[in-house]
Amino acid sequence: MPRLSRKVAIITGAAGGIGSAMAVSFAREGATLLLVDRDEAALNGLVARIGPERCSTCVADISDPEDVERATATAVDRYGRLDILMSNAGIEGRVLPLAEYPLDAFDRVMAVNVRGVFLSLRAAMPAMQESGGGSIVITSSIAGLRGFAGLSAYAASKHAVLGLMRCAALEGAAYGIRVNTIHPSPIETRMMRAIEEGAAPGAAEAAKAEFAARIPAGRYGTPEEVAALALFLAGDESGFCSGGAYSVDGAMSAG
Repeated sequence: MPRLSRKVAIITGAAGGIGSAMAVSFAREGATLLLVDRDEAALNGLVARIGPERCSTCVADISDPEDVERATATAVDRYGRLDILMSNAGIEGRVLPLAEYPLDAFDRVMAVNVRGVFLSLRAAMPAMQESGGGSIVITSSIAGLRGFAGLSAYAASKHAVLGLMRCAALEGAAYGIRVNTIHPSPIETRMMRAIEEGAAPGAAEAAKAEFAARIPAGRYGTPEEVAALALFLAGDESGFCSGGAYSVDGAMSAG
């Protein structure tokens, strides 16, 4: 039997590299998906790739409380329940020294990466309680475990979601709701292309080589490798895993 058979999942940031890999993996394992993102065209392309019998879309901004409540209600209205939340949407912000970081750029990163996670938890947990429990996986980052020069807003936001995860795991345990974070190292995605260019304008390839050299495994990870960890944490095999921070980083966090 597929590992997520008869389970309903919301994936935020579904149009991105990691989100789309999660969607493909989860659908293959039997889940029914509500794909959430601001990019309607990319969502529609993902539905065409997976098949409309396995998924549908909801265009939403996860920093907007009304949008988040609407997305959660849409999943329950369409599919009758909510079993899994992949709180995956996030932005990288600017690559600048902290003293030069624009306040509006900092606030936008925190609005999406922290407020968005908080709103998603606040909406999903009651719906999961009604369904008898569930699994929530929050995409943090290696930057949620250590600092990176030039990424103060991003690193602060990814550290912050650890606190949200731990509180939600404690509060959800009595209702069968598990909450964990995953912490990818650099992954082959659009986000890393933007960070590389921000770190070394006009020399992104050199920046990528430098970043990869910091990973003991010697390479970036793939979205599919992150999705494989998320799939484990979403499914019943990880039934006693809650309140944990799980790295998928080629040993980067070990050093």
